[in-house]
Amino acid sequence: MNKRDKDYPLYLISVVCEMLNVHPQTLRLYEKEGLISPQRNNKQRLYSDSDVERLSFILQLTRELGVNKAGVDIILRMKHRMEIMQKEIEEMMDSLDDEIRRDLEDKFRKALEEE
Repeated sequence: MNKRDKDYPLYLISVVCEMLNVHPQTLRLYEKEGLISPQRNNKQRLYSDSDVERLSFILQLTRELGVNKAGVDIILRMKHRMEIMQKEIEEMMDSLDDEIRRDLEDKFRKALEEE
């Protein structure tokens, strides 16, 4: 596994708590409620940069915007769906760009052959 990967587990719960200024019980509760899924090494929770980003987003929603946990769950699901849709749009745009490029190349070749 590449250590530069955002999903590579790096941080213990105590480190994440210090980074985000949150109590360990809060992280355990978020895990129990399915809002976060840290990897485990035996009983030890290990958090990746992606996990920390997700937790930071959750804390922003709850602390700054006053969103309850049910709202957080809905927002996270919608965010995930939007990310999937964004990837699909990017793939479609790439495919369309390729198709347009091929079409222009074909037309250019035909125009050169006609000369």
